[in-house]
Amino acid sequence: MSDASTQSATTSNVNIPNILTSIRIILIPLFVWLLLSSQGTKASWLWAAFACFACLMITDKLDGDIARKYNIVTTFGKIADPIADKALMGSALISLNILGLVPVWITVVILVREIGITLWRMVELRKGNVVPASKGGKLKTVVQTLAVALYLLPLPVGFANIQYGFMLLAVVITAVTGMQYLYDSAQLKK
Repeated sequence: MSDASTQSATTSNVNIPNILTSIRIILIPLFVWLLLSSQGTKASWLWAAFACFACLMITDKLDGDIARKYNIVTTFGKIADPIADKALMGSALISLNILGLVPVWITVVILVREIGITLWRMVELRKGNVVPASKGGKLKTVVQTLAVALYLLPLPVGFANIQYGFMLLAVVITAVTGMQYLYDSAQLKK
């Protein structure tokens, strides 16, 4: 057993990164409630939803940074963090669908990729293979976050093309990075 896996197995699950991840999961319903309460047009609710989303995304950055810096990576964190990420992004996209702001096909493409890659990574983790986030995966997260954030901001109607453009860019990067993970995995197995 490697030092990293021994460390992961012996580190307590009660630590700052895991608490931040858990808080992120617990606060997703608040974010959804704020966004749906906005009805897609009420500026004060949109600002509240944006602030909540921004705070949740900051906790996503913090939990990973803290876990790596202080070497408190846990199996719980490896599993819960990506689930929290997908739950937040999925909730945001589905809520934007409900409000009629984003087409359903965009959510379907993104969620199929996100859920598929997450399940694949979990299978690999059970085999003892940790699949780290790639640079493309990190870019995907940034672009998805910006795309959702643009829809949460109460922008004038003239920004609709910019919002949609960022969302389309997020879809393209999401699909391409998903295919890249699978390609890289196939190459490693050869």
